[in-house]
Amino acid sequence: MENVKAQWEKALSERNCEKLLEFFDDYMESIEDEGVLRRELERLEEVVVGCDDPYELAHEIAHVYAHLDDADAGIGLYRRIAEGRRDDPEEYATALYYLADAYEHFGMPEKAIETYEELLKLEEEVLKNEREIALTLANMAVNYDELGEIERAIELMERARDIFERLNDEKNHMISLLDLAHFRYELGDYDAAEALIGEVLSNPREDEIEINARLVEAEIFAGREEYDKAFRAVRDALLKAVDTGDEIFGLVFDTLVDFIEGLFNEEAYEVVAKNMESFAELFEDDTAHFFRAIAELARWRGGDEEAKKRFDELYAKVQNEELRGILDEWKKPKLSLSLGL
Repeated sequence: MENVKAQWEKALSERNCEKLLEFFDDYMESIEDEGVLRRELERLEEVVVGCDDPYELAHEIAHVYAHLDDADAGIGLYRRIAEGRRDDPEEYATALYYLADAYEHFGMPEKAIETYEELLKLEEEVLKNEREIALTLANMAVNYDELGEIERAIELMERARDIFERLNDEKNHMISLLDLAHFRYELGDYDAAEALIGEVLSNPREDEIEINARLVEAEIFAGREEYDKAFRAVRDALLKAVDTGDEIFGLVFDTLVDFIEGLFNEEAYEVVAKNMESFAELFEDDTAHFFRAIAELARWRGGDEEAKKRFDELYAKVQNEELRGILDEWKKPKLSLSLGL
């Protein structure tokens, strides 16, 4: 502790932003008193606003404030950083982006939109960088979607798409098509959404884009109650996600679990039971037993009493605690209330 504190104080006195970022986690975790922690954050803020690149440190500070149930304090730091860069349009634009992103991250879409609007004006009137204009339009669209203003979101994302297409920015063009497909799905316009996904899948694309396309495709099929097709789309996404890293794989896996849970809640037991083997065969560990156990649980819920024994045998083979926890939750009997009239 003494060594960390000494290193921290030295970096603070030297206003060494790189060292402060390096020592941040160890030093902050060593502080147990909330009052002391807040004072240290305030001392750090005075240095951070002058860093050439303050945004990683600002991100860390904001998350500590959020942990203290004071997200506004963290956002206040981003505002101070932006105010200090008003005289340099490029630097100010960067600061506005990070401020808007912070608002978005901490669940304040209205404030995010206000900030993106200021950024858009700066980009259109001063910086005149078309790609940045398109990215800002896209970010605004996502926040309007968060507010439920989907038609406005579509209008902005279509403007962004047109710019990306004109600039031959294929990656962002594909991402804008994905977002538009999701927005159209939310409006119930499944045909338009499917056409947009078809455009994405018919073009060369990165794995992550294809994975997200398959997930939106699954949403569309589920919206039409074409559950077998939805399961196939998620399976395609899961297969592609195996080679893309834990974070994306986890996202797809969680999406699949949520989808299955939704079908259990709708008592669509037959469709769950018949689709689980296609997922079980993708795995060689106890995840295979997990999916086969889900199938037997669905059969049991559907009235096949013999499936309970098969479920119990498979459940016993699942060693992963998180997977067991999911099965534990789903095997609980449903509570129902009735009025004695």
